[in-house]
Amino acid sequence: MKKTGDNKSFVDKAWDLQRNIEVRQKRIGKGKYGRVLKMARNPTNEEFAKSSKITGAGILLIGGIGFLVYLLASQVAPWIGGLLGWI
Repeated sequence: MKKTGDNKSFVDKAWDLQRNIEVRQKRIGKGKYGRVLKMARNPTNEEFAKSSKITGAGILLIGGIGFLVYLLASQVAPWIGGLLGWI
């Protein structure tokens, strides 16, 4: 396929896209967060397990607090309101 004016062939468009991707990849690490990206690494199995346990405990804690607030709002608050004569 020939290039005519602004009409590029599929292959030419693919090569342009590939060049753009490679240029962007070369810029990674030179910007604002470059140092962080260069220092980043995958966690070890022990670090991942510990992080997962802490995250799970946090989810359970937040869920438990939310459930207690729900119980207070649905069960205890009307009972107290009835005792005080508000309901």
